Amino acid sequence: MRPEALCGLLAEEERLRVYAAVLLGAGTPSEVAARSRLPARDVVIALRRLETGGLLSIVDGRYVAETGAFKDAVREYGPEATPDEPLEPDRQRSAVLRAFLRDGRLLQLPAARAKRRIVLEHIVACFEPGVRYPERAVDAILRAWYDDYVTLRRYLIDEDLMAWENGLYWRAGGYVDVS
Repeated sequence: MRPEALCGLLAEEERLRVYAAVLLGAGTPSEVAARSRLPARDVVIALRRLETGGLLSIVDGRYVAETGAFKDAVREYGPEATPDEPLEPDRQRSAVLRAFLRDGRLLQLPAARAKRRIVLEHIVACFEPGVRYPERAVDAILRAWYDDYVTLRRYLIDEDLMAWENGLYWRAGGYVDVS
């Protein structure tokens, strides 16, 4: 079903309220009328229209919302995904980064050490080699990447990508672009 048709089915307030009521568990016309606070006549008309349009079906004598129609419409008629710009020149490393990073944020730390190392090497590139950072600055930078910045900082130190002494941190490893 085209997205415009879906929107058209739900464009009328009565049909939208009826669909919401069914989605929230009302299964009979009387339950839908009670939950949507609409007259029974309007409910019956809306139920028939939504069922004809494919947004509702009847299972075991009860109305059920067909939520898959929305995913199907997006998959079939949605915009084509543009290929992401690689985060690394190496395709394998780039694939790992794409799996764990979205919009400049770390979704989760990889459990596999090799993948975690790739992610950590990418993150440590935010720190300038030779510069000593106070803990507060390190935490602020890492917090922009991931909410659990303490664990992230610990992994960077454990992997010898950062070093620590007397409350100061500095970059100790990872790839450095010299161009």
